[in-house]
Amino acid sequence: MEFGYFAMPSHPPERGLKAGHDWDLQTLRWLDELGYAEAWIGEHYTAPWEPHPSPDLLIAQALLQTKRIRIGPGGFLLPYHHPAELACRVAMLDHLSEGRLNFGVAASGLPTDWAMFQVDGTAGVNREMTREALDIILRMWSDEPQFTYEGKFWQVAKPETMFGFLKPHIYPLQKPHPPIGVAGFSKQSDTLKLAGERGFLPLSLNLNPAYVASHWEAVEIGAARTGRTPHRADWRLVREVFVADTDEEAWRLSAGGMMGRMMREYFLPLLGNFGFLEYLKHDPDVADSDVTPEYCAQHNWLIGSPATVAEKLERIYREAGGFGGLLVFGFDYADNPQAWHHSLRLLAEEVGPRVAHLKPK
Repeated sequence: MEFGYFAMPSHPPERGLKAGHDWDLQTLRWLDELGYAEAWIGEHYTAPWEPHPSPDLLIAQALLQTKRIRIGPGGFLLPYHHPAELACRVAMLDHLSEGRLNFGVAASGLPTDWAMFQVDGTAGVNREMTREALDIILRMWSDEPQFTYEGKFWQVAKPETMFGFLKPHIYPLQKPHPPIGVAGFSKQSDTLKLAGERGFLPLSLNLNPAYVASHWEAVEIGAARTGRTPHRADWRLVREVFVADTDEEAWRLSAGGMMGRMMREYFLPLLGNFGFLEYLKHDPDVADSDVTPEYCAQHNWLIGSPATVAEKLERIYREAGGFGGLLVFGFDYADNPQAWHHSLRLLAEEVGPRVAHLKPK
């Protein structure tokens, strides 16, 4: 099992944009030094607790300050980008990465982002746009010499050479393109079906084990549509993780620290407004009002000493049927950086060896 990182990125609203960006850079440097395999950086426009609208800016800087870790958007919100422009920008970023870039895509789920860009997410237009944009991007990266694409949302051409020297020429360094990751949240996620259809990397966001199991079912449904065989080794699970020397200290620093505050002030109210709190419940009869940071810490989070976290991680692995990567859900511990660094180090150096036998088929 490999360890990675998934950053929304999350910062408290009082954190300045530059200060939050600097915290993310520091964390990415730590991840690289500690041997983490990859990191994914989110994109949002209207969430003060998720304040980064341009993951490629952070990625470009991080690539210069790291040596081994793979980094990518997690993901670009495709409805809000012209696909031809994004195809060229991501291809250029792949060259700057010298082949360390992952390419995460997403359909966007915040209604305020939908409103800003005038995309009807309620009717699923965002998902339609995501599929169309991805089709265009992959064709732009293909060896198809020229084409005209008349889509529902975009009209794009890959033109013939003009004047003997003007032509499309920006292609990714990795062939045929960087690894593509798709994040899913809801039960029987449509985006994870897309991952299965196309052979992309499925990323499951932090839910209870019953819903996570439905995510792999979605991948298999999508794969069956195109005759693919999905591999559980490609499947990443995002999970809140805090490792400390003792269980008591881990609880204090997680539920009693920024993890608890972010959940209490932002993430749980957000899920509640969507009617998604059920995704976090170990029992459907649990009242919504009982789904608190402390409840999540008890039932869903991977917190505790290295031995405790390894035991919890193996249990989730068995319940889900196996997966290839654990992505640590990122939080802003800029006010207590030593605790976050210590947690990341314990996960890599002490939990990792305890779960090295977990190898999905």
